Amino acid sequence: MESVSRLGRGVWWLFIGIVVVWGLAALSLDLVGGRTVGSSSYDAVVVAGAGVRPGGVPSGTLIRRTRRAVELVTGGHGRRLALTGGVGDWPPAEAVVARQLALGWGVPPGSIVWEDRSTSTEENAREIRAVLGDARILVVTDRSHVVRCERVFRRYFREVDAVGVAPPLSARIYGALREVLAVSYYGVLGRL
Repeated sequence: MESVSRLGRGVWWLFIGIVVVWGLAALSLDLVGGRTVGSSSYDAVVVAGAGVRPGGVPSGTLIRRTRRAVELVTGGHGRRLALTGGVGDWPPAEAVVARQLALGWGVPPGSIVWEDRSTSTEENAREIRAVLGDARILVVTDRSHVVRCERVFRRYFREVDAVGVAPPLSARIYGALREVLAVSYYGVLGRL
């Protein structure tokens, strides 16, 4: 009976250890993603794709990422705005919706390039590489996604930096915890 009790305590402590390590990894991803952009200038500021809601309404994530990228381009950090993302759960393509946002915020049409076929971070990088060539880029994504995004994009571009935007707290916590799994998965597959 006592050995069962010890086993139960051991499993409990293992569970606590996993939760603590997972939480620290999520916090680390979020903190790294909160770094600021220096004074560098890039060939393009890239918006990592994010969802579109029914009726072609941009998700809050897509709005935040696109707004930050527009600020960076208009602030002199990039010559072009590059938009990624195909059709997810609802049309139109994420890049098409982001383009409409950017145009509405005053970005000249000639400064915007896009790809509208990708459905993952890996595809975002591959498809926008076909549009930009080997450009020096700054990718805008969510804070917790910065590490994975930067590493994936570096497989396609020689010079890549990434910067994160902060979603509302509940989404930020969920995203960081989820991203620990995504980074682990990409790492196991050798895609980082």
